[in-house]
Amino acid sequence: MLCQNCEKRTATTFIKKTINGKTTQWHLCAECAAKQGFDSMFNGVGFDLGDFWGSLFAEPSARSITDAVRCKGCGHSFREIAESGKAGCPTCYTTFYDRLLPSIQRIHGKTGHTGKVPNSGGIQLKNERELDRLRKELTDCIAAQQYEKCASLRDRIHEIEKEENPEQ
Repeated sequence: MLCQNCEKRTATTFIKKTINGKTTQWHLCAECAAKQGFDSMFNGVGFDLGDFWGSLFAEPSARSITDAVRCKGCGHSFREIAESGKAGCPTCYTTFYDRLLPSIQRIHGKTGHTGKVPNSGGIQLKNERELDRLRKELTDCIAAQQYEKCASLRDRIHEIEKEENPEQ
């Protein structure tokens, strides 16, 4: 495809802009793109993907920690995980838990899984979620002084707890 600006060279830069629902596209050669300021949005910034991942996975003080600790499962160090942005294996999460947790919170906003639960084997997790929801609702009802609803919520919580631990 030829450059839409000079119509001489092959287009190597493709720009797509949507403003107020109207989309426009440009196909430009390297020279025309540079003239219009689209040569590289990272020019002069010193953008390095390794530094980017490292900044997400480590606080400045944690980056200086030596790589003495290695994962027993895959042998990766925390520095290698920070540079690649990927844990080597599931054991990495337990080995580097204290260093990964702040980064996971910063990236995802939370550290617990809140997605769907499979029907098979998810009964305990469903019960835990139901208990959390009921306890929160109970706290809200206590604050609102809705004591009759509090009693029914308390009873439901006791039923679920008894189902989980029948020996109590």
